[in-house]
Amino acid sequence: MDLTAFPPLAAVLDAAHTALLGLASLLEPLAGPAAAALAIVLVTLAVRALLIPLGVMQMRAEVARRRLAPKLAELQKRHRKNPETLQRKTLELYRAEGVSPFAGMLPALAQLPIVSVLYGVAVSPTLNGRPNELLGETLFGAPLGLSMPGMLGASPLDALIPLALMAGIAVVAWFTRRQTLRMAAAAPAAEGPLAGMTNTLAWMPFLTVVIAAFLPLAAVIYLAVTTTWTFVERTVLRARLTPPAPALAAA
Repeated sequence: MDLTAFPPLAAVLDAAHTALLGLASLLEPLAGPAAAALAIVLVTLAVRALLIPLGVMQMRAEVARRRLAPKLAELQKRHRKNPETLQRKTLELYRAEGVSPFAGMLPALAQLPIVSVLYGVAVSPTLNGRPNELLGETLFGAPLGLSMPGMLGASPLDALIPLALMAGIAVVAWFTRRQTLRMAAAAPAAEGPLAGMTNTLAWMPFLTVVIAAFLPLAAVIYLAVTTTWTFVERTVLRARLTPPAPALAAA
């Protein structure tokens, strides 16, 4: 089933597509054939900038969870043989501290519709029954509508463009993994089945590189911009919102 053919969604995607083409037309005197690619970059940056307040909410929730991590670890240790008691005590702790266990999920869910529209425009060959004109544009000669395997078959030289973007995504994924492991090392160790999950989940950002290999170049541009933004935003917000470590008392 093609969800992009669902009338309300098709109308939204078509409107976003029209807006992107309009911006590309304005940028054409400056960017030439790369105007459509630049439009994708600018719109992605603008949308992510508008979503900064949600990112702040998400990071505040993460900081709150890290603050409660020692108490949660103690509860897990004390009640690990009684899951019902553990769940009740955990909810009581969240309630007493004024923290919602779902606070970090709500901003992410709120971002999903907007981000999905951008992504949908970048990957859909047809929108509202019409060809996606955006995917007919190029970046340094590489068609925005072709994936890397398609470019390798048509013009191997063009495949260097998505390969370069994928390399950038991989670098961001590497720094994101390091950041995740560093944050995990500063928190109390998890017990039971969660003990080995952190290291596994830290590899998840590299999944984006694999996915990008099979997406149209327009979507790879979007992924490169949004993953870089996410890493930078979270790094800056962590630095600003994480309270400083208490100074050690003089001996």
